[in-house]
Amino acid sequence: MLTDAGAGVVCLLDVDNTLLDNDAFSAALDGRLTQALGDRGRARYRALYEAVRAERGYADYLEPLQRMRRDFEHDPDLLRMSTFLLDFPFDQLVYPGALQAMKSLAGQGCTSVILSDGDIVFQPHKIQRSGLWDAVQGRVLVTVHKERMLDAVKEAWPARHYILVDDKPRLLAAVKAAWGGAVTTVFVRQGHYARGAEGTLVQPAPDRVIDRIAELARLDLGETGTPAPLATRV
Repeated sequence: MLTDAGAGVVCLLDVDNTLLDNDAFSAALDGRLTQALGDRGRARYRALYEAVRAERGYADYLEPLQRMRRDFEHDPDLLRMSTFLLDFPFDQLVYPGALQAMKSLAGQGCTSVILSDGDIVFQPHKIQRSGLWDAVQGRVLVTVHKERMLDAVKEAWPARHYILVDDKPRLLAAVKAAWGGAVTTVFVRQGHYARGAEGTLVQPAPDRVIDRIAELARLDLGETGTPAPLATRV
């Protein structure tokens, strides 16, 4: 694992619906499933997808295909679904301004690290296909539950201060409760998780709220030690 010993500030960046429009990918997947396997096949895949996520605690797009083999054993279109997933042009789904925001932070001496939930095969593949892996020079950690990996994050990338950028307010609150003043939490209101959290009471509240990841470029790292208070509702 690549490390940056003693970095001044480390920015921990989520991937899905933070740096990359995963909702657009999900919609494209639904369209391809319907085209290849019909409404029945799409519904079956989605049911298995939710079952796997409930079992493992993270999204896994490949395992549902494995579990569909019994019902679609002789359907060549099921085999082609793997190609659709593995060859998907994720670089086209990186949000406008995401890469520029990371460059802006780097210009202020901040080290960007990708911290993502997901499976150990498809999620790293997605990050590489999107170009985000190279954008952070391989500083990537894919885990099951981010809030349970905080010690590993600190060990790999020790820093004076952390910035955590995510589209899930409850995750931000959990890390803020654990790290306190050592972290500035930034809630990005992108994607269905963020929309679903609107009006929700979350404590501790995010230190910053932005509507698009591109706005991260305007974050003044000189303020990270004393984040301005925001409303409790996100």
